Amino acid sequence: MTNVGKSSSDIVSTGIRENCKEYDSCWLRYHQALQESCLSDSGDVLKYIYYNSSGEISDNAYTELTEGIARMTGSRPACVSSLDGPCVVLMVSGMDPKAESMLSKEELRSMKAEGFLIKQVDKPPTSKLLIASKSERGLLYGVFKFMLLLTQGRSLKNIHLLENPKNKLRLIDQWDNVDGSVERGYAGRSILFSDNDLAKDKGRISFYARLLASVGINGIVLNNVNVHKEETRLIDDRIYIVRQLADIFRGYGIRVYLSINFASPIDLGSLSTADPLDKDVADWWKKRADYIYSHIPDFGGFLVKADSEHRPGPYTYGRNHAEGANMLAAALKPHGGLVIWRCFVYNCQQDWRDKATDRAKAAYDNYRHLDGWFDDNVILQVKNGPMDFQVREPVSPLFGAMEQTNMMLELQITQEYTGQQRHLCYLVPQWKEILEFDTYAASEGTPVKRVIDGSAFERANCGIAGVSNIGSDYNWTGHYLAQANLYGYGRLAWDPDLSAEEITREWISCTFGNDPAVMATISEMLLASWLIYESYTAPLGIGWMVNPNHHYGPNVDGYEYSRWGTYHRADFQAIGVDRTKAGGTGFTAQYREPNFRRFESLDTCPEELVLFFHRLPYTYRLKSGKTVIQHIYDSHFYGVEQAEQLRSKWESLKGMIDDERHGHVLSRLNEQVEHAKEWRDVINSYFYRKTGIPDEKGRIIY
Repeated sequence: MTNVGKSSSDIVSTGIRENCKEYDSCWLRYHQALQESCLSDSGDVLKYIYYNSSGEISDNAYTELTEGIARMTGSRPACVSSLDGPCVVLMVSGMDPKAESMLSKEELRSMKAEGFLIKQVDKPPTSKLLIASKSERGLLYGVFKFMLLLTQGRSLKNIHLLENPKNKLRLIDQWDNVDGSVERGYAGRSILFSDNDLAKDKGRISFYARLLASVGINGIVLNNVNVHKEETRLIDDRIYIVRQLADIFRGYGIRVYLSINFASPIDLGSLSTADPLDKDVADWWKKRADYIYSHIPDFGGFLVKADSEHRPGPYTYGRNHAEGANMLAAALKPHGGLVIWRCFVYNCQQDWRDKATDRAKAAYDNYRHLDGWFDDNVILQVKNGPMDFQVREPVSPLFGAMEQTNMMLELQITQEYTGQQRHLCYLVPQWKEILEFDTYAASEGTPVKRVIDGSAFERANCGIAGVSNIGSDYNWTGHYLAQANLYGYGRLAWDPDLSAEEITREWISCTFGNDPAVMATISEMLLASWLIYESYTAPLGIGWMVNPNHHYGPNVDGYEYSRWGTYHRADFQAIGVDRTKAGGTGFTAQYREPNFRRFESLDTCPEELVLFFHRLPYTYRLKSGKTVIQHIYDSHFYGVEQAEQLRSKWESLKGMIDDERHGHVLSRLNEQVEHAKEWRDVINSYFYRKTGIPDEKGRIIY
């Protein structure tokens, strides 16, 4: 198909909807009028588009640009076949020599496959804005970046912006089940599946693909890591569902992956074993891979949760996880597929009286000795902390321990332990701390972000994955402001060097506009919200203290005597877990120096994590001068006050934000304030009754 000289209406939009009534447009609103400075800089450039490429992704890039400009300026740009006059030029390398001549050899050499260049060419009145890439996918990312610049009112004069993604793999993990339910979903039902089939609203799935592509996501795991009976069939007679989803996501440069059941040869085939060293099992998986790729030639690969929380795996057969992963990798390798192997493996049948077993040590203990054993198309996916997405926990030591293995960071966008999208808890600042944590793996200056982008140890297949927070709710995320977490995750996956402040400003600009008061207020709210949530929930890195199973609401001993290994071990004298090498479980020794010594010593242990690593009497004085018990009391009273401040700040924006969104967020903040009070009263009363030590300030504790 040739596009030269076409009108914009000739290219069908698969994603943009004007004033969509079925769901919110999130950050792709394009409703702001361009600022005068931006318009004067661009002159007539935005009135014309030169486009001479072909392909579904390129067509979507063209549509995004055309309709976005039309929405922002009120005038639809014309498609031109000549480069004589001013225009925006869309170019994929190798498809149009005339347009490619605008690139220097150095610019072309500097662009990676998914990177892009935006630059001004010539001077008025014939100046042009070039958006160029070596790939269709990169062109799409370049267009989305260009639209972001327009939305922010950024000057385009003499622009020269070359960007490459820092992470090769930038994945979203959907914890969706084919019956339409979502594990740890707080925003309605699945938009992908319904009644054990494909969801009916393909338009919404396409819009989701567009949202993900706009922040640079290039892969999606379609189903829950806990693969049950019906989901197991996605690699069998329900492959047609996966094929249809792949067709939708492909148009936005997103490859699909599947979570698989390690016992599939038993559950789907006629085999009596799933032993990874059994030849019949290996042959079964090779044939299954051939079958999948015959339907979906660009299929990404498998995500595997094995030997964890009652899921089957190689331990059943006395095999290690490298043997299990490599067997699957051999089946996928001829097709270019990947095996993403989750390291969330621990003893979930622990006796609470056993003080030697430490769940925090499990990932390291299970995988450290296997470094170098995994094939090159296997990636270990490691949760950010050693426990389970708590509001505060240390970075997993495994990131500093696997020099010869592909690594991937797993973050949880959905707020399982951080308010479940009923509370405002913006996680980008937390993720920045994780990404910047120095592992000392190669030497000083080896942060997590350099381990997962592959640069620390020159690993080819690395990246980042985030557990999705979307569902069928009108606003996608259950809380309008929780959209910022999905946006922020994508931006950090693309470039972990971006600051939390920069990402926050981008999202507000795209979602609410550029009014200075709106920008300042929402930015303050978002950037403070994580620490506010932490202050009225679990103190000093202790974690948990939630109601079992659904994990919403305070329950200090909810998991204390359970099998899951999530203990705070509070008695009337002390609280915390001794994880030191000197006298505890030895978890601190899993870190490289100087992190080991920093966590081992009370003098240097970060105070926000002190009860994670040390057991302390309630009368122990922290660096602040407060006792542990007084810190608990003060932080919970402070947290309620700050939650009330969040509400007041939002109330001040009434009339500056549309009533629907303002009213919805206000209702959520009202709930957050009341729930913060519940946390305060439950936690403070528990420890007051446990210790008998009164609050120094004489406040009401029940």
